[in-house]
Amino acid sequence: QVQLVESGGGLVQPGGSLKLSCTASGFTLDDYAIGWFRQAPGKEREGVSCIGGRDGITYHTDSVKGRFTISRDYTKNAVYLHMNSLKPEDTAVYYCATAANLYLGVCFTPGEYEYWGQGTSVTVSS
Repeated sequence: QVQLVESGGGLVQPGGSLKLSCTASGFTLDDYAIGWFRQAPGKEREGVSCIGGRDGITYHTDSVKGRFTISRDYTKNAVYLHMNSLKPEDTAVYYCATAANLYLGVCFTPGEYEYWGQGTSVTVSS
């Protein structure tokens, strides 16, 4: 059974940092692209960052460039979202997702993904 589990969310002050984890079970992430999405209350789900499989190519949406990075640990079958200089507008539920043979050019399109985690909540507030 394919399963993705996110963790690492929480409450953080503006300017702070968090590291979100996405771990997989039931399959090996090595050859799969992974996307991180977020959804704030009343808003549509938006792509934040994505990373290719073996090539490790990464993309970030403009609003997080220079603040967020995405990485993967093949030994732990996990992908991470490192979030720095957090702002109140980063508050959302964050999801990781994956699909086989995903073309990175559409990695910010939710409909392109087959498997989703349950989400982890991030609140940026003083």
